[in-house]
Amino acid sequence: MKVRIFDHFLFGLLFTSLVFGQHNPNPGPEITAREIRHHIQYLASEEMQGRKAGTEYADNAAEYIAEEFRRYGLQPHGEEGSFYQGFEFVSDVELGQKNSLIVRIDSDHLSYTVKSQFIPLAFSKDTSVTGEVVFAGYGITARDLQYDSYANLDVKGKIVLVLRHGPEGDNPHGEFSKYTALRLKSMVARENGASALLVVSGPLDEEEDELTKLRTDFAHSDVGIPCFHIQRSIAERILSATGRSLREIQEKLNSDRKPISFSIPSLSVDLSSDVYKVRSRTKNVIGLIPGGDRKLKDEYFILGAHYDHLGLGGPGSLAPDTLAVHFGADDNASGTAGILELAQTFAVEKSGVKRSILFIAFGAEERGKLGSDYFVKHPVVPLQDIVGMINLDMIGREKDSTLIVQGTGTSPLWSPLLSDFNTPKRFNLKLSPGGFGPSDHSSFYAREIPVLFFFTGVHEDYHKPTDSQEKINAVGEQAILELVAKISREVLNREEKPLFTKADEPRRSRMDTGFRVYFGTVPDYAEQVEGLKLSAVRRGSPAEKAGLRGGDIITKFGGRSIKNVYDYTYALQDSKPGDEVEVIVQRGNEVVQLKAVLEKRGD
Repeated sequence: MKVRIFDHFLFGLLFTSLVFGQHNPNPGPEITAREIRHHIQYLASEEMQGRKAGTEYADNAAEYIAEEFRRYGLQPHGEEGSFYQGFEFVSDVELGQKNSLIVRIDSDHLSYTVKSQFIPLAFSKDTSVTGEVVFAGYGITARDLQYDSYANLDVKGKIVLVLRHGPEGDNPHGEFSKYTALRLKSMVARENGASALLVVSGPLDEEEDELTKLRTDFAHSDVGIPCFHIQRSIAERILSATGRSLREIQEKLNSDRKPISFSIPSLSVDLSSDVYKVRSRTKNVIGLIPGGDRKLKDEYFILGAHYDHLGLGGPGSLAPDTLAVHFGADDNASGTAGILELAQTFAVEKSGVKRSILFIAFGAEERGKLGSDYFVKHPVVPLQDIVGMINLDMIGREKDSTLIVQGTGTSPLWSPLLSDFNTPKRFNLKLSPGGFGPSDHSSFYAREIPVLFFFTGVHEDYHKPTDSQEKINAVGEQAILELVAKISREVLNREEKPLFTKADEPRRSRMDTGFRVYFGTVPDYAEQVEGLKLSAVRRGSPAEKAGLRGGDIITKFGGRSIKNVYDYTYALQDSKPGDEVEVIVQRGNEVVQLKAVLEKRGD
């Protein structure tokens, strides 16, 4: 479309009025509930479409934050004199041009169409395979249930056909449910030597026989073999060589609760998989208030919050079948509003602040803390000069005066400050010592930086479209920010910097994780490697006792090859307390073999 220069000018004025017109016209130094609501109303509005990382809406949110920083008088501290620190990440997957599936029966060559008759799974390896086909029932190996679809079945170098789900269908509460994930079935096939996997939805489970949608599961690493979901007509054609039907086989599998597996004679399959990883860009927004003390101004304290959310849903949503704006008012427009209010307050007080303050709005936290991980790997100031970090994530739903604060064991300074400044006992503080957790502070604690994480708790609207602005307790958030400001002033102005200590990490319960065992690793989701890269290991954990370190890449665990975080998760799921497992890691250019004894997870 051709647009004249004058039209560009008018469009620019319109954009400025629409976007920057949303800014609070009369910002003051005080932290107020009114201004908190103002920020959240914009960030969690319909126009922002859920602020999904890599979209224009997340970019609009970043521009809003940067403009607020500029209006308060913060200095840009990103790249090339800007407020932005950009980075790239895998945002989605798409079909490539080379997907094919051909079934060869005697002289017949039956070619099928991608998207309508078959589709590669998001974690399918890009390669071509030709081979015989074997049927492996539900493709489940469950030692605790004494059920093994691969028992006495040779699948080495062959293409395995399995049914989706399990003997109880897709019942999420059944005893087979933890073994039915497609990634797990693919890994089990690979570990048994299969060259590819074909998955079909059985007639007892799905009448419509719809193919799965191609969408990322955030791991962005392939499972090591090509994996296709195929229509029943293809599976029936393959099974016709045996004289059996899918319905007959599935009925017997479900009624007997015993595996059925067999080779399929006089037939071969040619297939090619091609799944393209879509790369997008997003950014951290970084503003600086320089310290006024000649000796301490080169030390930095960070106040941070992530500004992204889930867009219209999809992976990560707890309303998975709903296509709707996930507003993310509490998660985490509330935390973003918090650092904006704190930036405005400290900008007025800057002449009396000794240390420097970095205000950071992190991008792509919902994709696995990508923004904070990128920052600590590409810091804009030396990491050794960062004296502490406070993270605000979901601070907008205070109820019954309860405030959760994690990271209190990462410095002996934190607990006394929380006690001293929580007066007159405004909050019922729920303190937790651990510095690791599912938010951005974890990236800093892994680099031995003292952290605090403020949080008002998970609620029924978490990661759903109903996390909307009218449910925010802005008065409660104002009180939280006033507490954070008091603690921050103390850190900024005291002569001694906070002493870092490794915290005792509470073990998450089996109910929380679904695992029986505890190992104590902290995955690094930001780096795409073959294996599982660790950002850190937890203090006193079996992993630490075995000698694992942050930066190690686990390539084998208990005899299983580990290509990604899912392989590792499934290996832990299949283990029990007291097991001694061999762990092989890549440490720089060295391959290190370690032994670990797994411990029981908390009840």
